[in-house]
Amino acid sequence: MKESNVHTELHVTGMHCANCAISIHKYLEKNGAKDINVDFAADEVKFSDIPQEQIPMLIEGIESLGYKVIDDQDDKPGFWHSIEFKFFCCLIFTVPLWSHMFTAYPLLHDPYIQLCFCIPVYVIGFSYFGISALRSLWNKMPNMDVLILVGSTAAFIYSLIGTGYNLGHDYQFYETCATIITLVFLGNVLEKRAVKKTTSAIKDLIKYQNVDAIKIDGDQEITILAKEIKSGDILKVNTGNQIPVDGDILEGQGWVDESMLTGESMPVEKLKYHAVIGGTLLTEGNIRIVATKVGSKSVLYQIIQLIKDAQSKKPPIQKFGDKVAAYFVPIVVSISFFTFFITYFIAQLPMQQSLMNAIATLVVSCPCAMGLATPTAVMVGLGRAAKKGILIRGGSTMEEMSELKQMVFDKTGTLTTGDFNIKAIQTFGIEQSQVESIIAQLESYSSHPIAKSIRKQLKEIKPFRIIFKEVHEIRGKGIFATDTNGNSYSICNAKLGSKDYSNRYDLTLTINEVVIAGIVLEDQLKPYAKELIQYLKDKGIRPILLSGDRQSKCERTAQKLGIADVYWDKSPEEKLEILHKLKKKGPTAMVGDGINDAPALTAADVGISLGDSTHVAIQSAKVILLNSDLRSIEKLLKIGHHTLLAIKQNLFWAFAYNIVAIPLAALGFLGPMVAALSMAFSNLIVIGNSARLRFKKLK
Repeated sequence: MKESNVHTELHVTGMHCANCAISIHKYLEKNGAKDINVDFAADEVKFSDIPQEQIPMLIEGIESLGYKVIDDQDDKPGFWHSIEFKFFCCLIFTVPLWSHMFTAYPLLHDPYIQLCFCIPVYVIGFSYFGISALRSLWNKMPNMDVLILVGSTAAFIYSLIGTGYNLGHDYQFYETCATIITLVFLGNVLEKRAVKKTTSAIKDLIKYQNVDAIKIDGDQEITILAKEIKSGDILKVNTGNQIPVDGDILEGQGWVDESMLTGESMPVEKLKYHAVIGGTLLTEGNIRIVATKVGSKSVLYQIIQLIKDAQSKKPPIQKFGDKVAAYFVPIVVSISFFTFFITYFIAQLPMQQSLMNAIATLVVSCPCAMGLATPTAVMVGLGRAAKKGILIRGGSTMEEMSELKQMVFDKTGTLTTGDFNIKAIQTFGIEQSQVESIIAQLESYSSHPIAKSIRKQLKEIKPFRIIFKEVHEIRGKGIFATDTNGNSYSICNAKLGSKDYSNRYDLTLTINEVVIAGIVLEDQLKPYAKELIQYLKDKGIRPILLSGDRQSKCERTAQKLGIADVYWDKSPEEKLEILHKLKKKGPTAMVGDGINDAPALTAADVGISLGDSTHVAIQSAKVILLNSDLRSIEKLLKIGHHTLLAIKQNLFWAFAYNIVAIPLAALGFLGPMVAALSMAFSNLIVIGNSARLRFKKLK
């Protein structure tokens, strides 16, 4: 159990269906908890706004519902207390009971022998379903176990009365009672295993945290667990080893496979002082690193929490299913009661037939399928996106992605690389080669991305050597220098000069405050930018360019990409105002990477931030592209579309199954055993359709 004054996380065992989750959710809501998320597949319950001193009272309340709160997930019950063991025990006693229908062996037809076989199954079933059902009724939150308890108990008591009064074979339904319980256990076992597959993405990421590390302690090398590493520890990583924590390289170099983080299959070269991320794989080389971020501060931990939090945010489409599931049990019990009343008292069918119809009505119904329809699909969708280097905040984002009508892009660093090439240099009374040499020398004093790009392009130019006595850079303006002869030089943003230069050039080079050259820069388009814009158009999503850059550059970029709607020279405040206007025309996404994009990313229906973005931009977005590849936006849209499609298919099946199956059972076309089997496999169809998303080809 993890807790604080604001947020609490509990590990709760005994939840085996969506109705269990709804019962706990209602209980916590009734007691004032906020931000409630009950994940029965992961045995996790999260909530906030409950003072620490009230947590023990809430734990007692949850346990009074029939569940068990444990301090650590490692304390989960072993096999002997598991649902699998209960199923196998019931199966051993049920097979002889069930087989009596196919054999004339007298012993198996003896009612007392049948009673002996049925009692262990009923006791095991009651200890699992019965106690949970009674507690849920006591707390006025009936769950699905009520249906199983009523159905199996009715068959057991009816058979017990028939045995006691020696009423004959027509009153013996021990095999019905035992088979219902055993088949429901089977369904729960299969469901539990299937649901685990939908949460495999988180489990795969958690595995990356549970590795060994080699710690350097003086002259000794000590093997420790990754969770024991402290910030500042020196660690050794050899070829083929997993990097245990986030850190910086102190010695050595190598190639690192970051596919678990970004989805990019090609290894990345890492040199001294480069940062490395825990969970990635050193495919070649040997390095020593200093641990910088451990535990909850590590990138991997934050990604896992992001995915977990995302799974807890339900899309709007789930709300209807949850409402129906909450009222489902009382409705089905009422239908079952009226089935018995009508068939026995009005249709005047035999008692045993009327009872079997009522029991079949109870056990054929499946509220769990409605509860599982959305979360299982969302889990798989989020997991598949994460493996592609796409982190999505909230299942609701999936639904929002499928409804987009517009996608707004920042320019520099989003649609373009941010690597600037010199398109043209216009000189005024000075040789071109001399100008290029001065530019290269001045830019060598700056670490700005534009300066690096210019140096790379002009590195082959033979320098016209100038000895500078003083050089300083003013952020947002330019570089200013003085040589040994007292001459002043500057290479500055052209916007700071006269309009004659600012309208035509990006940078101006001056000597003694006289402009000697104007420089035009050209930003390179990112790979796949043009294809992405065309894909959006084909999907009916309008692409829009919204930038703080000047008009000529924005229009040139838009023309290359085929974007018709362009906004230029916009401040963060103006970007926000434009985005609010665009949202009135339809659901809008914003793709950006800088601090100036943060307000717009927050205001958009879906904010998409690139992985190499600033921290502020990442925190403002609903979607983070860890690999900064524009192809990821296309993948994101496809995953969102197919996830929503799976949710709709699941909900359709869940409602259609119950609408068809319950009347069939009530009319006597489905016996209790067939009904129990149908119910068990109804959930598996929903889960299987969700799990299909893991491998489905996204068209």
